Amino acid sequence: MIEETELAACVRKSLNRYFKDLDGEEPSCIYEMVVQAMEKPLLSYIMDRAEGNQTRASEMLGINRNTLRKKLKQHGLSD
Repeated sequence: MIEETELAACVRKSLNRYFKDLDGEEPSCIYEMVVQAMEKPLLSYIMDRAEGNQTRASEMLGINRNTLRKKLKQHGLSD
C-alpha cells in the first residue's frame, strides 16, 4: 500500500468533512472546488518563494510560464 502524504491526508479529511456537512444533499463540481481551493494558495506561496519571478515559479511548479500567467490572472494574483 502506498503511504498517503500529509497533504493528501488533509485533502481527504476536508472531503470527509465536506460530505458530512452535505447532510444528504447531492454533491456537485467537487473537482473544480478542490482545484480552486488548492491552486490559489499554491500559486501565491510559490510566487513568494520565487520572489515574484514567474520564470522561476513556473520551473518550480513544472508548468509553462504562459500557463502560470493565465492562472495568476484567473486568481487575481497578477496585475
